[in-house]
This record gives sequence, C-alpha cells and structure tokens, in this order.
Amino acid sequence: MNMKFDSDQLFTITHEFEDYERQLGAVSPPVYLSSLHVFPSFEEYLKGSGDDDAFFYGRVSNPTARLLEKKLAAMEHGADALVFSSGMAAATSAILATCQAGDHILCMRDSYRPVHAFMANVGTPRLHIEISFVSGTDLDEVKRAIRPNTRLMILESPATFVFSVIDIKAIAALCKEYGVTTYLDNTYSTPLFQNPLDMGIDIVMHTLSKYIGGHSDLIGGALISKDADLIHKMRHGVREWLGGILGPMEAWLAIRGLRSLPARLYMHQDTAMKAARFLESHPKVKSVHYTGLPSHPQAELIKKQMRGHTGLMSFELDREPDEAVKMINALKLFGKGCSWGGFESLALCTMYTASEEAARASGVSRGLIRIHCGLEGADNLVADLAQALDSIV
Repeated sequence: MNMKFDSDQLFTITHEFEDYERQLGAVSPPVYLSSLHVFPSFEEYLKGSGDDDAFFYGRVSNPTARLLEKKLAAMEHGADALVFSSGMAAATSAILATCQAGDHILCMRDSYRPVHAFMANVGTPRLHIEISFVSGTDLDEVKRAIRPNTRLMILESPATFVFSVIDIKAIAALCKEYGVTTYLDNTYSTPLFQNPLDMGIDIVMHTLSKYIGGHSDLIGGALISKDADLIHKMRHGVREWLGGILGPMEAWLAIRGLRSLPARLYMHQDTAMKAARFLESHPKVKSVHYTGLPSHPQAELIKKQMRGHTGLMSFELDREPDEAVKMINALKLFGKGCSWGGFESLALCTMYTASEEAARASGVSRGLIRIHCGLEGADNLVADLAQALDSIV
C-alpha cells in the first residue's frame, strides 16, 4: 500500500514550534530538568502563573513537555494538548474532567481494559459514576444506551483485540445530538493515519508508550481537543492537582520518537501486511484480524477513515487455546510481552485467561493470538511465524 504523509504534519514533527535561536542552534530541543522557574518581579510571577505558555512550577508545566503538547495538538488538528505520566493518567483525567458523581459513562466494550478496571474499582464504587458497555458498531444500540445523565462515551478505533472499527463521524454526531462528550483512543493509528477530531470527536487520547515513543523506553499519555477551554480546565483543574504531568526526559524521548514516526510506520505496515497475508493463507490459521487486509469486514469504512495501518494484528488457529500458547512459545523473534508499538515484535494470547463467555462476547476464542510486527524485517518475522506454526502437530 502506498502511503502519502501530510506535509504539514511532517513539518510539525521536524521543525514547528522550535526556537533554534533560543536553543543556541541545537537541532534537538533541550531537556528542561528544572522543578521551578523564577521571574524578574513578583508582579510578573503572578501574571505568569495563569498563562499556559509560562512556566513557574514543574507539576504544572515544563518547557520540554509544552513543546511536545504543541506538536501533538498540531498533528491531531486540535487547539491544544496535555501530556501525562501514563496513558492511564490521561484516560482517568479525561473522566474526572468531564464527569461527576451521579453521571453515566457509555463505553465501547473492546476499548482499553485498564479503563474498565478503573471504573470497576474506583469510578463506580468510590466516585459513584456508572458505566455501561456497547459494541460501538451498532448506532441503534448506542442510541438506546444513552441516558439523561450520560456525560461521556469512551471509544477506541480500531480496537486492539479483533480490530473492529466504528463509524467515527456517525457516533460523534449522535453523541453531540444528546450532549455527550466523546473520547477516542487513537493510539493504534497515530495522528499520521487518522484524525478523529476532524470527524467530530471531542477528545483524542494517545498512549505515548506505543508508536509515538516507538523505542519501548518511556511511559506517557496525551489528550488533545479542539476545545482549548476544555484543555485549560484539565490542565489546571485536574492534572495540576493530581500531579500527573509527563516528566521532561520522557517528553524529550517522545519528541525524538516523533522524528522517526513516519519512517517507522512505513516499515511496520509493510512488515505487518506481509505477515497478515502469510497467516491468512496458512492452513492452520482460521482467521486473521488486520485493518490492512481487503478481507476485513469493515474494509470500506476503514478506507474512509484511515490513511494507513500499523504493526498490530490478531489471528486464531483452528486448534484449541493450549495449542495457541504452544505456538507463541515456539516463536523466537517475538517476545512475550504486554505492550506494542516499539521496535520489537511481540506475541501474546490476550484472551487466554478470560472466561469462555467473555471471549464469545468479543467474538473470538480464548486462543486468540495478538502479535506486534516490529522492525526485525518482514522475511525474518514471516519465517519465524512459519516455523512456529510448523511446530504444532
């Protein structure tokens, strides 16, 4: 598949918002490892403390983190952005900024599981915020599930188990009609391949640990919106008090990750397409879930919403779940780890410990295998998949 990256996004990644004169000509921005900033006078300190582009204390803002926020906002076509110490810090801050006790959240069933766990352990029992789940692919189901006190809908597209895709424009329009704020996890696609804010979504979230970081050496999260007032409210009404700002070194690493993002995504997609085609043609593989395959049941919707694909996919064998475990244990180049989006290839049986009922609700078996195709080379990874499949009797 030929990819054409947006020239404005490429400029943002490489140069936009960077002050080379202030950086003494350095092409890489400095890491501001300072906990506080001082002012020439007390009056200027008072004035600066209310300015989102001024810096006075590291829990509130940091120059390196602010540069990353500006780049992410521009790439997602948003008005402003916030970066956090983890994806979960970003997700929970979005919930706390938009909901209060007695409110109701509508959540896509195949969204990020730790958010479900947060609601089960904190959101509902301690904050008295109710949550209910829908597939996200059925607009009538969504409409029926909206209540008078529904304040937020949590979405992810593509979802990262069976890679189902929602009609982003349609759901955003429906939620706007009922006054429901929409939040969408865009980590899989990155801003280079999908821009949900342009389709009507209110808040976009990214786990910076994945493709934006790209090197499996940082934890971070981000929220972006076209509503600058909402971001301002989150900055000073949530993040400042919970202390979840991204550290300056992690912000610098994420900026570094952005520099190579287009090149890495090109290789991730090329490798994953070859792996997906190999798996789809293998007699021991029952089904492959990858957004880049023409056989994807939502291929037409994907073409309308996404400009490319990344390295993550899942597949099912025509075998029992224990055989899936044997297969991934036979892989030599795929590490067994929970994350994805870095340079390394990974494999897990993500539903293995789930109940049969939970697996069926997701439309898969407990033997679902999720792999991330890293940067080890398509031929190497396909050969590794082949030998692991051959090891299954």
